[in-house]
Amino acid sequence: MTWSEMQPLLEQACTETLIMVGWSTLIAVVGGLPLGILLVLTDKGGLLQNTVVNKVIGQIVNIGRSLPFIILMVALMNFTRWVTGTTIGSEAAIVPLAIGGIPFFARLVETAVREVDHGLVEAVQAMGGNTWTIVRKVLVPEALPSLIASTTTTVIALIGYSAMAGTVGGGGLGDLAVRYGYQRFETGLMWITVAVLAVAISLIQFAGDFAARALHRRGARSGPGPSLRLLKSGEPATADVGKVA
Repeated sequence: MTWSEMQPLLEQACTETLIMVGWSTLIAVVGGLPLGILLVLTDKGGLLQNTVVNKVIGQIVNIGRSLPFIILMVALMNFTRWVTGTTIGSEAAIVPLAIGGIPFFARLVETAVREVDHGLVEAVQAMGGNTWTIVRKVLVPEALPSLIASTTTTVIALIGYSAMAGTVGGGGLGDLAVRYGYQRFETGLMWITVAVLAVAISLIQFAGDFAARALHRRGARSGPGPSLRLLKSGEPATADVGKVA
């Protein structure tokens, strides 16, 4: 197979992979972020301590993470058909990719939020800040570098999942590698696909690490967290609460 024959196939496969990973990442972040924060808030000693809710959410997340993606795809076929009207193609693959990505990202968010200095939370509580204020002004901003790194890890994992989705008709680079590289013995195209995936993952990892380090350095230069800076300003507590809220 010549390069002129490979090029349109690669372009289409890259576009399909980008669509699958892009949409599934967005859904995973939107769904996983509140779940991860809730796991921290409802845990023992948390701001919204609730053992039952914590165990239910934790069990759902654990089940979602324990299923191999290929099995998850098969198990969700009827649901995927109901949502998209089909079980093949890049649009159909977004459904299991997103559902598999949500619990994965939720655990990463939980780990990132737990790393936030509890003293900052106590400082805002002392000023009368409510739970929403603490989440919005302390937990998420302070954990942002780790959340960026978690998003990077999730994107890379979803690229791998999307390649598996391609083996069962999901489209994308995985489908291209199987149909042409394996079934038609076009080893040159298969190795080009491998190279494209390797380069894409390396670039995403570099961009994610760069963004996380930049945010971390900016936070280090600005000194303590926002709540502590307010406390050290010497202003009345009522003014502090107004600024934080």
